[in-house]
Amino acid sequence: MDYRSLRIVFMGTPEFAVASLDALVRAGCNIVGVVTAPDRPAGRGLQLQHSAVKAFALTHDIPVLQPEKLRDPHFLEALDHLKADLQVVVAFRMLPEMVWNRPPMGTINVHGSLLPNYRGAAPINWAVINGEKETGVTTFKLQHEIDTGNILLQEHMPIGEEEDAGSVHDRMKELGAKLLVKTIEGLANGSINEIPQTKLVDSTHPPKHAPKIFTETCHINWFQHVDAIHNLVRGLSPYPAAFTSLEGKTLKVFKTKKEKTQPAIAPGQFETDHATYLKFATPDGYIHLEEVQLQGKKRMGIQDFLRGYRFTTQPN
Repeated sequence: MDYRSLRIVFMGTPEFAVASLDALVRAGCNIVGVVTAPDRPAGRGLQLQHSAVKAFALTHDIPVLQPEKLRDPHFLEALDHLKADLQVVVAFRMLPEMVWNRPPMGTINVHGSLLPNYRGAAPINWAVINGEKETGVTTFKLQHEIDTGNILLQEHMPIGEEEDAGSVHDRMKELGAKLLVKTIEGLANGSINEIPQTKLVDSTHPPKHAPKIFTETCHINWFQHVDAIHNLVRGLSPYPAAFTSLEGKTLKVFKTKKEKTQPAIAPGQFETDHATYLKFATPDGYIHLEEVQLQGKKRMGIQDFLRGYRFTTQPN
């Protein structure tokens, strides 16, 4: 079967998903509809804003569905009218079975990790936070439990030693888009052998998880070691960003540098020359802050920050 003859419904919302949708369109796939999040008020004037996927769909004359609830009978009826052979999900909500099991070829997902590792909402962040040297993209068939379906294809990619989650995200969305096209071609011509994830799980080394990032995840604990703090900052940059407290104010931290030496001050205390560096002590060294954002201010390099900041206490 020619993959271009498949009727495909695409489900996604953010910019990450647009790369995949664009790749499908460029490959000549027959995208008969897009399902994305409802328009939401945003900005200073709280004007209704389209999702990135909807904006792309409108410029390519692709019908758009924006259900508030995925079990809504009116939405399900509209979905049936699209007569999809296959559904594709990239960075969207969790689907109920009545949605993902609707088309004859099922629903496939693009996930930002090498499954079965890093199942969950934040696979890119946690791979960087955990100091992984490699990650990748997986296409798989949706099943009942989240991110547990049969694997279709995988592609590996390295994580640079100083790379942050934003950089990995931007490279991964392009890699995932190419893998998605390859997956649809393989499904259409019957060349893909599905692999149950249970065959890849080693009971002595259970899969690592990637749960949703909460505020407490982002709070820097200066009693952790230098490598762990540095990786936390990388894994949460640029969003939602790690943070600490500086003289009672919240300070987001986007970029750091490690200094492994025996500190002369207690973990959490800081040193600065008021011009070129601001560093916090940890049990095994210092973390130099290189890009920061004080509450109510804009993001800036540390020298610009120090040029305008007046310390109210005497640094060490």
